[in-house]
Amino acid sequence: MKASPTLIVPAAGRGSRFSGAGGLGHKLAQPLDGSSVLECTLRAVLSSQLPCLVVTTAELAPLAWRQLPRRDVLVLSAGEAVRGMGYSIAAGVAERSASPGWLVLPGDMPRVQPASLQAVAAALSQQIVVWAQHRGRRGHPVGFAAELYSELVQLDGDDGACRVVARYPGVAVELADPGVLQDVDTPDDLDALGGVAAPRQATGS
Repeated sequence: MKASPTLIVPAAGRGSRFSGAGGLGHKLAQPLDGSSVLECTLRAVLSSQLPCLVVTTAELAPLAWRQLPRRDVLVLSAGEAVRGMGYSIAAGVAERSASPGWLVLPGDMPRVQPASLQAVAAALSQQIVVWAQHRGRRGHPVGFAAELYSELVQLDGDDGACRVVARYPGVAVELADPGVLQDVDTPDDLDALGGVAAPRQATGS
C-alpha cells in the first residue's frame, strides 16, 4: 500500500488579530465544542487516519498532547515561533522528511471534515500541488508532493507556502465542505462557529 502524505498542522502563530481584541487568550486555546479550537481541528485530523505532525509552542503543546503522542508534536522555541507560518511549515516538513508529500492545515480550522483531508491527500498522489476548494474559493489543506521538499524546508516568514503554490501548476479539489474555508482569525469568526471568546486568564494549559 502506498504511504500517505503527512498532515502538517502549524499551530505556533501568535494569533495577534484575535488576542489583541480586548486581552483575549490565544485563539487556538479558545473553548469550542467542549474542548478547544486546536483540539477540534486535531479531532478531524485524527479521524482522517493520515499521519500528522503538529508544529506548536510550549504554551499550546499541552492541548495537542491531549490527543497525540509527543512524537507527533514538534515544539518550537520562542525565537522560532515568531518567524511565522512559513518557518513552521519548513520545520514540520524537515521533521517528516521521509514522507511522500505533505498537507498543510492551519490549527485554527476546526470545522474541516476528515473526508476533505482524505480527498486532498488522494489528489496529491497524481499532482505536485493541490488545494481544497469550496464553491470556487481556495481553502485548506494545501498539498505538496515530495519533489518540493528542498523548497519547502527553506520557507520563512508570514506568507506560508504562497510563493511555492504560485510557482507550480496546482489543481483544486472542489469539496462540499465549507469548513475548508472557515478559520478563526477574530472573535467574530469564533462566534460564527458557535464558540465564545474567553479572557486570557481562562486559557491555561
